[in-house]
Amino acid sequence: MDRAPGRSVRLKLTLSYAGFLMVAGALLLAAVWVFLLRYVPDRAMLINPDDRPDGVFPVRSVLQDVFAPRAAAVLAFLLVFGLVGGWILAGRMLAPLTRITDATRMATHGSLSHRIRLPGRKDEFRELADAFDAMLARLEAHVAEQQRFAANASHELRTPLAISKALIDVARTDPSADTGEVIDRLHAVNTRAIDLTEALLLLSRANQRSFTREHVDLSLMAEEATETLLPLAEKHGVTIETRGDIAPTIGSRALLLQLTTNLVHNAIVHNLPEQGGVWVTTTVRPGTVVLTVENTGEKLTAQRVSTLTEPFQRGTERIHTDHAGVGLGLAIVKTIAQAHDGTLTLTPRSGGGIRITVELPHPHFRTSPARRHPLTGRTTGAVPPER
Repeated sequence: MDRAPGRSVRLKLTLSYAGFLMVAGALLLAAVWVFLLRYVPDRAMLINPDDRPDGVFPVRSVLQDVFAPRAAAVLAFLLVFGLVGGWILAGRMLAPLTRITDATRMATHGSLSHRIRLPGRKDEFRELADAFDAMLARLEAHVAEQQRFAANASHELRTPLAISKALIDVARTDPSADTGEVIDRLHAVNTRAIDLTEALLLLSRANQRSFTREHVDLSLMAEEATETLLPLAEKHGVTIETRGDIAPTIGSRALLLQLTTNLVHNAIVHNLPEQGGVWVTTTVRPGTVVLTVENTGEKLTAQRVSTLTEPFQRGTERIHTDHAGVGLGLAIVKTIAQAHDGTLTLTPRSGGGIRITVELPHPHFRTSPARRHPLTGRTTGAVPPER
């Protein structure tokens, strides 16, 4: 924003200090003058009458002649002292603000690695500096994450486009090529590109928190996701067990269903080749509701597990190549959880596989008559209060 030039804060503080000092000095001199007028007599008898013919000394008139020029000199001194001292004090007081301003200018030019690190005990300026340092750290991490994400997304999108171009070139240069096979491969590559694009859009939507919040039962989301993916699990010999309590929370039903579906889908496709298992549990804790998804599979290290929520990171080899995914499943889950003020925790299981826990805020629900879900038949007894 363009602003017209004005007085600096240091000059304003200096003038304020000097003005306050002048007012205080003037009030003090006025008090002294009132005291003299009230308690000092007009005349006094001299001890030595030879000094004046009438033997009377005019005290008040003499004091008036002496007091006025002395008072003016004192006020002039206070003015100079207030301006000089106020300028020095204002400079010392505003020195931290100057460092903060310099850091802000560096940040506006793209230098997010600079930190103020203002020394000294806690006060308003140091609280502002610490908050600014924390903001710079978050911005730096966010920018780095966005840069990695953009690079990875570009790489992932370039791959299906390059494959499509190669297939088209082969079909154009080789008339004897099997057209049906080329079309099938193009269809598969195009489907993967569409899935990746939709996942990127969903990730962006969750990041912006541009969704309507409503009351949602997380246990119903778990059962709906399980029912949807049950054919996939049965096809590949993975058993799914769903159990737990009613888990009410507030958020986007579509996004929370996507979160649950991604977790269950990941648990199925990252599993043992035969006789794998998936366990989906919902529990209620003080102030929060918890969704836990566990599965069997290869053993993972804690270091490897900590990277799985990064975009385009994949864990163990999938049991089937027909569900290769786009590497955004857990990244989307993490973003949705954070958009709902929740947390995502990944823990490797000792026997192999992984345990994923999503913890979301628990609103204040009232108890109501039991109702039955139309798809699952599950009886629920907690509904949101009417508004």
